[in-house]
Amino acid sequence: MAARRQMGRREALGALGAVGAALVLPSRGATSGGSAALDCVVVPEMTEGPFFVDEGLERSDLVAGTSEPFVTKGLPLRLEIGVFQVDARACAPIVDSQVDIWHASAEGVYSDERSGRIQGKDTAGEKYLRGYQRADRNGAVTFATIYPGWYASRTVHIHFKIRSFAKSGRPSYEFTSQLFFDEAINDVVLARPPYDTRGSRRVRNSNDGIYRRGHGSSALLDAKPAANGKGYVATFNVGLRI
Repeated sequence: MAARRQMGRREALGALGAVGAALVLPSRGATSGGSAALDCVVVPEMTEGPFFVDEGLERSDLVAGTSEPFVTKGLPLRLEIGVFQVDARACAPIVDSQVDIWHASAEGVYSDERSGRIQGKDTAGEKYLRGYQRADRNGAVTFATIYPGWYASRTVHIHFKIRSFAKSGRPSYEFTSQLFFDEAINDVVLARPPYDTRGSRRVRNSNDGIYRRGHGSSALLDAKPAANGKGYVATFNVGLRI
Protein backbone atom coordinates (compact mmCIF):
# COMPACT_ATOMS: atom_id res chain seq x y z
CA MET A 1 0.00 0.00 0.00
CA ALA A 2 2.95 2.32 -0.47
CA ALA A 3 1.66 4.08 -3.57
CA ARG A 4 -1.50 6.15 -3.57
CA ARG A 5 -4.23 4.42 -5.57
CA GLN A 6 -7.91 5.16 -5.95
CA MET A 7 -9.78 1.91 -6.49
CA GLY A 8 -12.10 2.15 -9.45
CA ARG A 9 -15.33 0.22 -9.91
CA ARG A 10 -13.78 -2.27 -12.32
CA GLU A 11 -10.95 -3.09 -9.88
CA ALA A 12 -13.33 -3.34 -6.92
CA LEU A 13 -15.27 -5.95 -8.84
CA GLY A 14 -12.19 -7.68 -10.19
CA ALA A 15 -12.74 -10.78 -8.09
CA LEU A 16 -16.06 -11.33 -9.79
CA GLY A 17 -14.87 -11.73 -13.36
CA ALA A 18 -17.60 -9.34 -14.53
CA VAL A 19 -18.60 -5.79 -13.80
CA GLY A 20 -22.06 -5.31 -12.34
CA ALA A 21 -22.22 -8.21 -9.87
CA ALA A 22 -21.42 -8.40 -6.20
CA LEU A 23 -19.31 -11.02 -4.47
CA VAL A 24 -21.05 -12.66 -1.52
CA LEU A 25 -18.81 -15.11 0.27
CA PRO A 26 -19.36 -17.97 2.74
CA SER A 27 -19.43 -17.55 6.51
CA ARG A 28 -16.35 -16.27 8.33
CA GLY A 29 -14.26 -18.17 10.87
CA ALA A 30 -10.68 -18.42 12.07
CA THR A 31 -8.08 -20.09 9.89
CA SER A 32 -4.64 -21.41 10.72
CA GLY A 33 -3.02 -18.61 8.74
CA GLY A 34 -4.58 -15.91 10.90
CA SER A 35 -6.94 -14.67 8.17
CA ALA A 36 -10.69 -14.95 8.24
CA ALA A 37 -12.44 -17.51 6.11
CA LEU A 38 -14.37 -15.88 3.29
CA ASP A 39 -17.19 -13.65 4.52
CA CYS A 40 -16.88 -10.19 3.04
CA VAL A 41 -18.51 -8.40 0.14
CA VAL A 42 -16.70 -6.65 -2.68
CA VAL A 43 -18.80 -3.57 -3.42
CA PRO A 44 -18.44 -1.01 -6.22
CA GLU A 45 -16.97 2.35 -5.44
CA MET A 46 -19.73 4.97 -5.20
CA THR A 47 -19.65 8.75 -5.26
CA GLU A 48 -18.32 10.63 -2.25
CA GLY A 49 -21.10 13.17 -2.71
CA PRO A 50 -21.01 16.86 -1.75
CA PHE A 51 -21.11 16.46 2.04
CA PHE A 52 -17.81 14.85 3.05
CA VAL A 53 -15.82 17.01 5.47
CA ASP A 54 -12.47 15.69 6.68
CA GLU A 55 -13.02 16.82 10.27
CA GLY A 56 -10.32 14.58 11.78
CA LEU A 57 -12.73 13.40 14.49
CA GLU A 58 -11.48 10.08 15.85
CA ARG A 59 -14.44 8.86 17.87
CA SER A 60 -17.01 6.11 18.04
CA ASP A 61 -19.92 8.13 19.46
CA LEU A 62 -21.24 10.34 16.66
CA VAL A 63 -24.17 11.70 18.68
CA ALA A 64 -22.28 13.20 21.63
CA GLY A 65 -21.81 16.95 21.92
CA THR A 66 -24.92 18.20 20.14
CA SER A 67 -28.34 19.43 21.22
CA GLU A 68 -29.84 19.10 17.73
CA PRO A 69 -33.19 17.33 18.36
CA PHE A 70 -33.13 15.53 15.01
CA VAL A 71 -29.98 13.84 16.30
CA THR A 72 -30.59 13.43 20.02
CA LYS A 73 -34.10 12.04 19.43
CA GLY A 74 -33.11 9.83 16.50
CA LEU A 75 -33.37 6.05 16.71
CA PRO A 76 -30.08 4.58 18.02
CA LEU A 77 -27.99 2.64 15.53
CA ARG A 78 -24.90 0.61 16.33
CA LEU A 79 -22.94 0.31 13.10
CA GLU A 80 -20.28 -2.40 12.87
CA ILE A 81 -18.02 -2.48 9.79
CA GLY A 82 -15.30 -5.03 9.05
CA VAL A 83 -12.52 -4.11 6.61
CA PHE A 84 -10.80 -6.98 4.79
CA GLN A 85 -8.41 -7.58 1.92
CA VAL A 86 -9.78 -10.24 -0.41
CA ASP A 87 -7.70 -12.88 -2.10
CA ALA A 88 -8.62 -16.24 -3.62
CA ARG A 89 -8.87 -18.03 -0.26
CA ALA A 90 -9.57 -15.61 2.57
CA CYS A 91 -10.57 -12.18 3.81
CA ALA A 92 -7.59 -10.88 5.80
CA PRO A 93 -8.28 -7.99 8.24
CA ILE A 94 -6.75 -4.67 7.20
CA VAL A 95 -5.47 -3.58 10.60
CA ASP A 96 -5.31 0.15 11.43
CA SER A 97 -7.12 1.28 8.29
CA GLN A 98 -9.07 4.50 8.90
CA VAL A 99 -12.82 4.23 8.37
CA ASP A 100 -14.81 7.48 8.16
CA ILE A 101 -18.59 7.56 8.07
CA TRP A 102 -20.97 10.47 7.60
CA HIS A 103 -24.72 10.63 7.10
CA ALA A 104 -27.83 12.76 7.42
CA SER A 105 -29.83 13.42 10.59
CA ALA A 106 -33.45 12.33 11.07
CA GLU A 107 -34.27 15.63 9.35
CA GLY A 108 -32.23 14.66 6.29
CA VAL A 109 -29.53 17.23 7.09
CA TYR A 110 -25.72 16.94 7.25
CA SER A 111 -23.63 18.78 9.82
CA ASP A 112 -21.02 21.43 9.04
CA GLU A 113 -22.59 22.50 5.74
CA ARG A 114 -23.74 25.87 4.47
CA SER A 115 -27.25 26.04 3.09
CA GLY A 116 -27.44 25.43 -0.63
CA ARG A 117 -29.30 23.75 -3.45
CA ILE A 118 -29.55 20.33 -1.78
CA GLN A 119 -29.62 21.33 1.88
CA GLY A 120 -31.61 24.37 2.96
CA LYS A 121 -30.45 24.39 6.59
CA ASP A 122 -27.14 26.00 7.58
CA THR A 123 -25.27 23.70 9.97
CA ALA A 124 -21.78 25.24 9.71
CA GLY A 125 -19.70 24.50 12.79
CA GLU A 126 -21.76 21.48 13.87
CA LYS A 127 -19.95 18.12 13.98
CA TYR A 128 -22.69 15.55 14.53
CA LEU A 129 -22.96 12.22 12.69
CA ARG A 130 -19.37 12.38 11.45
CA GLY A 131 -16.23 10.64 12.62
CA TYR A 132 -13.68 7.90 12.05
CA GLN A 133 -12.28 4.86 13.78
CA ARG A 134 -9.16 2.80 13.10
CA ALA A 135 -9.71 -0.89 12.44
CA ASP A 136 -8.60 -3.20 15.24
CA ARG A 137 -6.69 -6.47 14.82
CA ASN A 138 -9.89 -8.09 13.53
CA GLY A 139 -10.42 -5.35 10.93
CA ALA A 140 -13.41 -4.05 12.89
CA VAL A 141 -14.75 -0.59 13.69
CA THR A 142 -17.92 0.29 15.61
CA PHE A 143 -19.93 3.52 15.68
CA ALA A 144 -22.76 4.63 17.95
CA THR A 145 -24.97 6.81 15.78
CA ILE A 146 -28.62 7.12 14.73
CA TYR A 147 -30.64 5.70 11.87
CA PRO A 148 -30.22 8.17 8.97
CA GLY A 149 -33.08 10.23 7.60
CA TRP A 150 -33.80 10.93 3.95
CA TYR A 151 -33.54 14.02 1.79
CA ALA A 152 -35.31 14.84 -1.44
CA SER A 153 -32.91 13.37 -4.00
CA ARG A 154 -31.74 10.22 -2.20
CA THR A 155 -32.78 7.00 -0.55
CA VAL A 156 -31.65 6.33 3.04
CA HIS A 157 -27.90 5.71 3.09
CA ILE A 158 -24.60 6.00 4.97
CA HIS A 159 -21.37 7.16 3.35
CA PHE A 160 -18.06 5.54 4.23
CA LYS A 161 -14.43 6.05 3.26
CA ILE A 162 -11.55 3.66 3.96
CA ARG A 163 -8.00 5.02 3.93
CA SER A 164 -4.48 3.93 4.70
CA PHE A 165 -1.72 6.48 5.25
CA ALA A 166 1.99 6.66 4.49
CA LYS A 167 4.51 7.68 7.16
CA SER A 168 4.33 11.20 5.76
CA GLY A 169 0.68 11.33 6.79
CA ARG A 170 -0.57 11.46 3.22
CA PRO A 171 -3.18 8.90 2.08
CA SER A 172 -1.61 5.89 0.36
CA TYR A 173 -4.92 4.16 -0.39
CA GLU A 174 -8.53 5.34 -0.52
CA PHE A 175 -11.86 3.69 -1.22
CA THR A 176 -15.26 5.41 -0.96
CA SER A 177 -18.73 3.92 -1.15
CA GLN A 178 -22.16 3.85 0.50
CA LEU A 179 -24.28 1.48 2.58
CA PHE A 180 -28.06 1.04 2.44
CA PHE A 181 -30.96 -0.43 4.40
CA ASP A 182 -33.74 -2.83 3.48
CA GLU A 183 -36.83 -0.83 2.59
CA ALA A 184 -39.03 -2.78 4.99
CA ILE A 185 -36.90 -1.44 7.86
CA ASN A 186 -36.82 2.05 6.36
CA ASP A 187 -40.62 2.11 6.28
CA VAL A 188 -40.86 1.15 9.96
CA VAL A 189 -38.29 3.69 11.13
CA LEU A 190 -39.49 6.59 9.01
CA ALA A 191 -43.05 6.16 10.30
CA ARG A 192 -41.96 7.04 13.85
CA PRO A 193 -40.96 10.39 15.37
CA PRO A 194 -38.93 12.44 14.69
CA TYR A 195 -38.60 10.93 11.19
CA ASP A 196 -42.34 11.24 10.48
CA THR A 197 -42.44 15.05 10.53
CA ARG A 198 -41.42 15.57 6.91
CA GLY A 199 -44.11 14.00 4.75
CA SER A 200 -43.65 11.12 2.34
CA ARG A 201 -40.40 10.45 0.52
CA ARG A 202 -40.34 9.92 -3.22
CA VAL A 203 -36.94 8.28 -3.63
CA ARG A 204 -36.50 4.69 -2.48
CA ASN A 205 -33.76 2.15 -3.20
CA SER A 206 -35.53 1.09 -6.38
CA ASN A 207 -35.43 4.56 -7.98
CA ASP A 208 -32.28 6.01 -6.46
CA GLY A 209 -29.83 6.49 -9.32
CA ILE A 210 -26.69 5.96 -7.22
CA TYR A 211 -28.11 2.81 -5.66
CA ARG A 212 -29.09 1.39 -9.06
CA ARG A 213 -25.89 2.29 -10.93
CA GLY A 214 -23.72 1.15 -8.03
CA HIS A 215 -25.52 -2.18 -7.55
CA GLY A 216 -26.60 -1.08 -4.08
CA SER A 217 -28.22 -4.43 -3.36
CA SER A 218 -24.66 -5.69 -2.72
CA ALA A 219 -24.21 -2.99 -0.06
CA LEU A 220 -27.31 -3.62 2.06
CA LEU A 221 -26.58 -3.59 5.76
CA ASP A 222 -27.55 -6.58 7.86
CA ALA A 223 -29.75 -4.66 10.33
CA LYS A 224 -31.47 -6.27 13.30
CA PRO A 225 -33.27 -4.89 16.39
CA ALA A 226 -30.86 -4.20 19.25
CA ALA A 227 -30.94 -6.66 22.16
CA ASN A 228 -31.93 -3.86 24.55
CA GLY A 229 -34.95 -3.00 22.41
CA LYS A 230 -33.59 0.44 21.55
CA GLY A 231 -32.88 0.87 17.88
CA TYR A 232 -30.89 -1.37 15.56
CA VAL A 233 -27.53 -3.05 15.16
CA ALA A 234 -26.28 -3.04 11.56
CA THR A 235 -23.24 -4.92 10.28
CA PHE A 236 -21.28 -5.16 7.03
CA ASN A 237 -17.93 -6.67 6.01
CA VAL A 238 -16.22 -4.77 3.18
CA GLY A 239 -13.85 -6.75 0.95
CA LEU A 240 -11.18 -4.76 -0.90
CA ARG A 241 -8.92 -5.90 -3.74
CA ILE A 242 -5.68 -4.06 -2.92
